[in-house]
Amino acid sequence: MIAFQNIHKAYRVAGVDIPALAGINLEIAAGEIFGIIGHSGAGKSTLVRLINLLERPSSGEVRVDGIDITALAQAPLREVRRDIGMIFQHFNLLSSKTVADNVAFPLKLAGTRDAATIKARVAELLARVGLTEHADKYPAQLSGGQKQRVGIARALATSPKILLCDEATSALDPQTTRSVLRLLAEINRELGLTIVIITHEMDVVRTVCDRVAVLDAGQVVEVGPVSEVFLHPQHPTTRRFVLEAEHVDETEQVDDYAHVPGRVVRLTFTGEATYEPVLGAVARETGVDFSILAGRIDRIKDVPYGQLTVAFTGGDIDAALAQLAARELTVEEVRA
Repeated sequence: MIAFQNIHKAYRVAGVDIPALAGINLEIAAGEIFGIIGHSGAGKSTLVRLINLLERPSSGEVRVDGIDITALAQAPLREVRRDIGMIFQHFNLLSSKTVADNVAFPLKLAGTRDAATIKARVAELLARVGLTEHADKYPAQLSGGQKQRVGIARALATSPKILLCDEATSALDPQTTRSVLRLLAEINRELGLTIVIITHEMDVVRTVCDRVAVLDAGQVVEVGPVSEVFLHPQHPTTRRFVLEAEHVDETEQVDDYAHVPGRVVRLTFTGEATYEPVLGAVARETGVDFSILAGRIDRIKDVPYGQLTVAFTGGDIDAALAQLAARELTVEEVRA
């Protein structure tokens, strides 16, 4: 649905070109929820604004649904933009218009003039986001979560194929963030929209995204399914995001477990294996003892996972590790 091909973007400041993106090659499939994560200044907001050409690349191509939009004149570009909705961190609602009028605004811009058609579409959208009873209120009368739901309804007004979310939950409290993410997941599932989420929060990616790209200094440093990137991060920037999500201070990590006897292993469980008594069964069969040094049990989107750092002593440790691997657990030696 979306393809970036050798994208470079620089801003000219005081006569000097300041690079924001360098050599981006990335594809986003139709119907997926794709996360783009990076720290402030990584280039993620610039990247998402290239999808509807709110920003133009310095070089390279942006293709949307097979069309090179960087080559389009203004009239056909406007047609493409109608297929791309966008929601923002600070909502960007029109304060002088009611909720219903805010949602109706894109329809009027797109040329819809029939009042009955607009009214029916607005009612449908407000029902979808759970704000039917707030149609006649003004933005100042709404909570942050309600304002963002209005923003989502407005973004859906012209029935887009793509929904862009630029830090859409950063201004919300954790409970409201979860409700907005659930709403986005429902919209993706029911309407089949391609959703691109820009964030600096790994928890957002873990909760709702199918795949993720990690940006650092204007470059994609890691990309893949969320489960793979989250559980087996390869790049230092990705590892930092994972540690932040787990509320672990990287400077306090003890990677070598020098004071712990035995062989130290990291085990990763996914799916129903997360809930099975695998360690106990293997310990009984091979005579090993184990101590759990660190661990986490949670969900990535709808899939449960567990990751434990375990020290094995006694018995037949090689046999124990072979049995764990045979049960389709990922076994990584931390220290032999």
